[in-house]
Amino acid sequence: MTLPLSKIKVLDVSQIMAGPFCCMLLGDMGADVIKVETPGVGDQTRKAMGFRLKGDDSGGFLALNRNKRSVEIDLKNPAGLEAFYELVRGADVLVENNRPGVAARLKIDYATLREINPRLVYASISGFGQTGPWSCRPGLDLIAQAMSGVMSVMGHPDAPPVKSSVPIADLGAGLFTAYGVLSALMGREHSGQGQYVDASLFETALGLSVWESAEYWGTGKVPVPIGSANRMSAPYQAVRAADRHFVIGAANPKLWTALCDVIGRPDLVADPRFVDNAARIRHRDVLIEAIEAEFARKNADEWVEALLAAGVPAAPIYTYDEALVSEQAVAREMVLDIDHPVEGPVKVLGFPVKLHGTPQQVRHPAPLLGQHTEQVLGEFGFDATTIAKLREQGAFGRSPQQTSQAAQTPPAPQRKTA
Repeated sequence: MTLPLSKIKVLDVSQIMAGPFCCMLLGDMGADVIKVETPGVGDQTRKAMGFRLKGDDSGGFLALNRNKRSVEIDLKNPAGLEAFYELVRGADVLVENNRPGVAARLKIDYATLREINPRLVYASISGFGQTGPWSCRPGLDLIAQAMSGVMSVMGHPDAPPVKSSVPIADLGAGLFTAYGVLSALMGREHSGQGQYVDASLFETALGLSVWESAEYWGTGKVPVPIGSANRMSAPYQAVRAADRHFVIGAANPKLWTALCDVIGRPDLVADPRFVDNAARIRHRDVLIEAIEAEFARKNADEWVEALLAAGVPAAPIYTYDEALVSEQAVAREMVLDIDHPVEGPVKVLGFPVKLHGTPQQVRHPAPLLGQHTEQVLGEFGFDATTIAKLREQGAFGRSPQQTSQAAQTPPAPQRKTA
């Protein structure tokens, strides 16, 4: 069946995480995503992770770049830039994540490309956005978590600062950018014109701080780390049983009463310190101490079973080796096996959103560097003679002949210095 974005062509001129994640999401929905990479180098993530697979590409690259095709184009080479402009003429979307100003220096900024293709939806992802006093600062997930306030509320009270190990600013920026791109594409159906989408890691992290900003504006108090607890309800956190921790979420009066019945402490319901949610939040430490004294009588799995039977949300805390093979992950097909031309069978995460009428599929594994250069250029109107000429001009990096000549040329003698 035809996927929703099957007629959309995307130029992925991004690398590492936020941009590639955004483009992968678009590719999963059927878009033809063409990953434009620097010849001989490619996306930095190809070599980023600390463990090696069979080939040259890292597991992280494979995880972020399925459903894409790769072309090598040297955007600093005049012939390469002209070839890239031809791709722009036939594209619907472009995603880049250079630091502000770099795209303009490369002559691939929105102002330039809009003249070539007025219908182009152009998305930029940066650390802090295209404007403002911080716009030219380097942008990393770590930096965004630190400067947005997110890092200030992570971890436990009186402990050193920690960040979310899941890169929420990077991945969240990819999600928000995909949302912006799809909105701009829908807007183009009415206006006939593309537009500029400006996303940032900083605004993503700040935009996800819904509870923390509400607490600050509502109370005037600066939010602090509260471990696994929730700012708006209690008990709603990890608790200790006889053998290990598990989580509970008794976020309303009915669930709180049911929890007290399960642990054999109905008296806690009438305790003035716990009489309502606001009181339970104020006295959270005493509350958790009281219920953990009861949880210490049994193992976590026993409590989870009893609480679920009573309608109280509860769950074990899984590690990834447990979560990835859980019966729910299997039932929801959240682990896929795909065939890679070098790696062979590779496991990747499945599709977190399911379209029942037009179910997604892995059409392409993560591409090898430049794997589809000739194929894609041919689809955009370049004949074999033109492609060969452009290659000789260095548009796609060194030609095989140039590489061979360079290998045969002896190195220049080195001057001795005093």
